[in-house]
Amino acid sequence: MAEFREVASGLQFPEGPIAMADGSVLVVEIRRGTLTRIAPDGSKTIVAETGGGPNGAAIGPDGRVYVCNNGGFEWHELAGVAVPSGPAADYAGGSVQAIDIDSGRVETLYTECDGVRLCGPNDLVFDSTGGFWFTDHGKSRPRERDITGVFYARADGSEIREVIFPMDGPNGIGLSADEDRLYVAETNPGRVWIFDIERPGVLAGSPNSPFERTLLAGLPGNQLLDSLAVDTAGNVCVGTLINGGVTVVSADGSSIEHIATDDPLTTNVCFGGPGLTTAYITCSGTGRLLATDWPRAGLQLAYSG
Repeated sequence: MAEFREVASGLQFPEGPIAMADGSVLVVEIRRGTLTRIAPDGSKTIVAETGGGPNGAAIGPDGRVYVCNNGGFEWHELAGVAVPSGPAADYAGGSVQAIDIDSGRVETLYTECDGVRLCGPNDLVFDSTGGFWFTDHGKSRPRERDITGVFYARADGSEIREVIFPMDGPNGIGLSADEDRLYVAETNPGRVWIFDIERPGVLAGSPNSPFERTLLAGLPGNQLLDSLAVDTAGNVCVGTLINGGVTVVSADGSSIEHIATDDPLTTNVCFGGPGLTTAYITCSGTGRLLATDWPRAGLQLAYSG
């Protein structure tokens, strides 16, 4: 069983962890509407106020932090755990934002694609050309749920395209080491999909056809999938809800391991520290950032802080 260290507590539904070179970790606080820096001693500093519901986050080619903003949730408490519940009262759609971490300035880059508004952007990953893939998880209402997909955009705000549609609550997204594979996790079905990349922003075949999609793994039982990271062995490491923890799926899908935490809303994992062998894990329901020694190094992202 993994041994966890508590880095920080008292966070308001943290997600999107980014391990920085100085030993700090950036997280978003969805319920608070902020990008927050956590120092190695656990102290917290607000970097920027994003409004809405900041979700996935990543360093871009210009050193700014790019944030998928889901537009905000309503909230309730369930057995002592904070749970998001439908769109916020002031919800007006989602966006992708870019944040200067020195000044805290927030720029909104995208709110729509081809005239269709973004519903609930969730997670993103940059490739080495400076473009990024991101998921739109959408919003759930009492008797309906948005149908959404996966997008590719440029960091300078010049281009956005919908590449995969439809998907059922796409959430975590990541790239293989050679950037020739795209991994996408769907939350409610508990599935991780593989898409072959032909060139930056373009997938091979017909990704919109269900007959041409490749399933890496589908989890049994009541397990929901959130955001993901990839390690140097090619494993896809996915934050897992209800059965709280990190689910580790091998590159060929033949092996699935679950590393349990004590939070049923374990959402994200990133890698940092010397040799990228420390896993930082957001336990969102209980408002904590945990760390643990990982048996393999995490995959180096295209850009880092």
